Amino acid sequence: MRPNKRMINNTVLPAEWQQQDAILITWPHSFSAWATNLATVELSYIDLTTTLSHYQDMIIQLHPSVDLDQLLIKLTKSAANLSKCHFVLLSSNDTWARDHGPIGVVDQGTPTLLDFTFNGWGNKFAADLDNQLNQQMANLGIVVPTTAIDWVLEGGSLESDGQGTLLTTSACLLNSNRNGKVTKAQVQQRLAACLGINRILWLESGALEGDDTDAHIDTLARFASVSSLIYQGCSDPLDSHYPGLNRMKAELAAFRTLEGLPYELIELPWPSAKFAADGHRLPASYANFLITNKLILVPTYEDPMDILALEQIQRAFPNHFVSGINALPLIEEHGSLHCITMQLPQGTVNFAGRFETFQGAMR
Repeated sequence: MRPNKRMINNTVLPAEWQQQDAILITWPHSFSAWATNLATVELSYIDLTTTLSHYQDMIIQLHPSVDLDQLLIKLTKSAANLSKCHFVLLSSNDTWARDHGPIGVVDQGTPTLLDFTFNGWGNKFAADLDNQLNQQMANLGIVVPTTAIDWVLEGGSLESDGQGTLLTTSACLLNSNRNGKVTKAQVQQRLAACLGINRILWLESGALEGDDTDAHIDTLARFASVSSLIYQGCSDPLDSHYPGLNRMKAELAAFRTLEGLPYELIELPWPSAKFAADGHRLPASYANFLITNKLILVPTYEDPMDILALEQIQRAFPNHFVSGINALPLIEEHGSLHCITMQLPQGTVNFAGRFETFQGAMR
C-alpha cells in the first residue's frame, strides 16, 4: 500500500488543450533502454526541446549520468530558448513521461497532481525509479504536493474531453497485468472517484504491432474538441492492421457526444510499415501528437504521409500552430512523441522550486 492514499471527489480531468504550466520530459540516458541508440534519439529530444521552448515552459528531468554542460552546449547550438527550460536531476529507469508522470486534475477549482502507480505496462519493464519521480519533484517544491493513488494507471491510456467523458481501450484498462481482474464497472467507479469521469467510451478494437502498452488510446484516437475525434486510419487492405483499425473506425462512428450527436471524425493517414533491425514491426502512429498551449507537435516518420498528417491535424486544431518532429528514433523503443511528454496543467508548477542551475551556463 502506498502512503497518503485518498480518493478525490468532485474532480475534473482537463482536456489536453486546456491551459498548461509546462510540458514534462525525461531525458534519455545511458542507463535507459536508449543506451545503444543514445546519440540518435537525443536528436529527437533536442528537436522537441528547441521547438517547444519557444512557445512554452518545459521541465526536463535529467539522470545524474547526463553531461549537463554538454547538453546545454547542444541546446544552445540548436537555438533552444533556455529561459523556458527548467532542469531537475533525478534518477529514472527510462523516459516515458506520459506514463510515469503525474496526472493533473482540478479538484473543486484547485489544481491537483495525482501520483498513480506505474508498473512498467504490466511488469514488462523495471519502473522502481520512475515510480518515485513525481513525489521527488513535489519534495523539491517544483510541483504542488502530489496525492498517491494505489492503482496502476498510465497517462497514455486516458483521453479526456474536459467535460467528464473519457475515451480509452478495454485492452489496456481491463488487462489483469495492471490491477488484477477488474470489470468495466469497477474501473468506471475508480475513475469517477479519482478523475471525475462520468462517461467512458470504450474501444474494443484497434492496436498497433510493436506496442508494449496493451493498446494505449494515444496511439489510436484522440479528442480534437468536445464534438470531434481524430484517429489513426489504415487504408491498405493488405496491411495486418486493416481489419482492427477499420472496426475501430466503426466504433468511433457509433459513439455520441453529450448532446447525443455523432462525433465529427477526422482520419489520419497510414504511414508505410516501419521495421526494427531485427525485422519486427514498429508502432508508427500519427495519433501520438502532443497538444500544448499554442503549438501541436506531430510525430513524423520520414514518410510521404507526413505532410498529409500535418494537414489533417491542422484541420482539427485550426487555432494552433502545427509542427513535425522526427519520431523514427522514438519508435525504435515502441513509443512516439506523446509517449515521452506529459502536460502539467495550469497552477501545478512552482517555477521558484529547486531546479538546477549551471555554472557558466547562458541562462
